[in-house]
Amino acid sequence: MARAREDFQARASLRASFRGLTTRGRSFLAAGLAAAVCAYVLGQQDLLRVGALLAVLPLVCVVVLHRTRHQVTGSRRLAPARVAVRAEARVQLRVDNVSRLPTGLLMLQDRVPYVLGPRPRFVLDRVEPGGRREVSYRVRSDLRGRYPLGPLQLRVADPFGMVELTRSFQARDVLTVIPAVQPLPPVRLAGEAVGYGDGRVRALAVTGDDDVIPRAYRHGDDVRRVHWRSTARRGELMVRREEQPRQARCTVLLDTRHDAWTGSGPGAPFEWAVTGAASVAVHLLARGYQVRLLTDTGALVPGPDGGSLDGDSSDTAGLLLDSLAVVEHSAEPGLARAHDVLRDGREGLVVAFFGALDEGQTALAARIRQRTGAAVALTGRGLRPLGAENAADAEEEHVRALREAGWTVLPFTPRDALAELWQRADQAHPADAPGGAGAGSAGGSAGGGAR
Repeated sequence: MARAREDFQARASLRASFRGLTTRGRSFLAAGLAAAVCAYVLGQQDLLRVGALLAVLPLVCVVVLHRTRHQVTGSRRLAPARVAVRAEARVQLRVDNVSRLPTGLLMLQDRVPYVLGPRPRFVLDRVEPGGRREVSYRVRSDLRGRYPLGPLQLRVADPFGMVELTRSFQARDVLTVIPAVQPLPPVRLAGEAVGYGDGRVRALAVTGDDDVIPRAYRHGDDVRRVHWRSTARRGELMVRREEQPRQARCTVLLDTRHDAWTGSGPGAPFEWAVTGAASVAVHLLARGYQVRLLTDTGALVPGPDGGSLDGDSSDTAGLLLDSLAVVEHSAEPGLARAHDVLRDGREGLVVAFFGALDEGQTALAARIRQRTGAAVALTGRGLRPLGAENAADAEEEHVRALREAGWTVLPFTPRDALAELWQRADQAHPADAPGGAGAGSAGGSAGGGAR
């Protein structure tokens, strides 16, 4: 049964190959058949030979190319597989001839999304038996996202131009275009707890024996750390536990509500906010923070429970950037789900990127601030607040309400430089930050933040 199925598939594939006859091949076949008929009618043997030659030549080309097509392999190598917006990635294509016969003319084409540029096409001369050819092209995108590459298509043609057969390879690759991370200056944020960022918070006090939490003695422990009172009470050697540093925590909150943002494309305010979230997350990871990403939908990255990854911070950074590469607008009406995630009150620092806020969402953001140690809000400027008639006055009112709640508010537009705006975060007091109504300049409010 298996052998019969293979024979059927081979015959079906051969019949499909006949559809690859070009106009020249079909013309030769028709001319050969016509000559054969005329030779039979007129009784001309020489004309019959000519007709047979014309008809057999395209058939032979079909059979040869049918075998050659399945004995040519193709592969793709993408380097790197993750690039920033407007950065280039190189795609290298390789064709190997694994048959004992040379190939004819090869036409190579790779399928790529239109945002990565025109579809690459290459023409390769005959490939000797066991030989290979390599070609490459570059792709770049102004839009973040995940873009499939492939399948790779190979078109084989015979030297006479009688037949052209196409083969598609199943292998595909994915190019991830992440937001462009901008370097940020190190700043001490207003209200930041002592030891966060550049330092550490001691988890255990060392003011006296009553504050010591002992543990069982382990081979190799220093005998000078033996806690004799606990040893006498428990009947076994107990030693003082080493002081353990507690890693600073930060949540980057990204408002993705569709109604909160205007415009689209690379220069839209939402894209600026996504780039800002990526830059802040990578910057704080480099400073030793435990960073997680939160959106208004309540989705947490990394980890299934929102916890940060253990080990190298580059793993966490890669996961955050991959998530931001595909983040889109949500249909959420507000920030309630994000508030529910943050209600445990265990957050050290929250950096939020808000779109347009109405009175209800401003009040909800104020309640979020009550559960954090420090909070910085970057709010889109020039976005029409939801449900507001006078956009400018409503925007100033909402910014003022956030500052009164304790947020360090930094209004932004897509034309603002993120590094310069971030520099103001340690100069802006939550109640008197630059950029709002009645607020002083960045230089005038310097010193308001904790140093």
